[in-house]
Amino acid sequence: MRPPGLTRSVLVAAGCLALALDPAAAVVRVSGSTTVNPVVVEAAALLTEELGITIRVDTLGGSSGGIAALGDGRADVAMSSRPLRSSDQKKYPDTRFRPLPIGLDALALVVSRDVWEGGIRSLSKNEVRKIYEGELDNWRELGGPDRRIVFFNKEPGRGTWEVFAGWLYGDSESAPLVSLPEVGSNEEARSKVASTRGAISQLSAAWADGETSFALAIRDDEGHLVVPRVENVQSHAYPLSRTLLLITNGRPEGEVRVLLDFLRSRRGQGIVARHGYLSVAAIDQGDGAP
Repeated sequence: MRPPGLTRSVLVAAGCLALALDPAAAVVRVSGSTTVNPVVVEAAALLTEELGITIRVDTLGGSSGGIAALGDGRADVAMSSRPLRSSDQKKYPDTRFRPLPIGLDALALVVSRDVWEGGIRSLSKNEVRKIYEGELDNWRELGGPDRRIVFFNKEPGRGTWEVFAGWLYGDSESAPLVSLPEVGSNEEARSKVASTRGAISQLSAAWADGETSFALAIRDDEGHLVVPRVENVQSHAYPLSRTLLLITNGRPEGEVRVLLDFLRSRRGQGIVARHGYLSVAAIDQGDGAP
């Protein structure tokens, strides 16, 4: 009997897999981005329940950590919220990195409730740069509350930081060294912003809850405000967007292919959308890929 909800392509892959592997012995190791993680964790739970596939997921080191784990042979799939770089291939020349887009995300500058209620609803790129480099250190200077700015910086190497630094400085390698408190996962960043007065951090817009953490609009050179909404990401109007990737070493096979096929299926893309990201179908149809 067909497990409920699984597409024919996934079932065919699973049937081929049963002929080639001992299901009790095979484990799919997935590592990397905390942004991609919730999607993969939900998909993994369903595939474990319905097909008996064992999938282990961790987020040690974020996107760069996942890519390193794949290159070192410690992972079968890397989750990444940043694009592959030439330096990745140079570091792992024997790895045939093969990225598969599973969704699109908006990266936001997120602030605490007191900052939001104090009138800060948008920032320009120049203002963000001055905050990041310490030239601006009180929200009062931007028309907000008289409160010290506390910038929780995503750890360099995290996909979120890479995209943020690339937007702010042209490429992440041009970003200056800064002395700021660092956060790792999206959950940690949101928690720090929610519990700290005057806080700001880089965070996936899907993680901003609108109750304790609030996503700011980006103000362009003409003064227009662009909010991190799906339609603005899809149309390229919002500048801080990124493709969410699953990366394998060469063409995926066996249980790895089952996982990837499922996440590109209609049901898998429903999981992507449920977590607040733009589906691949919307990207393909609307030129949403950056």
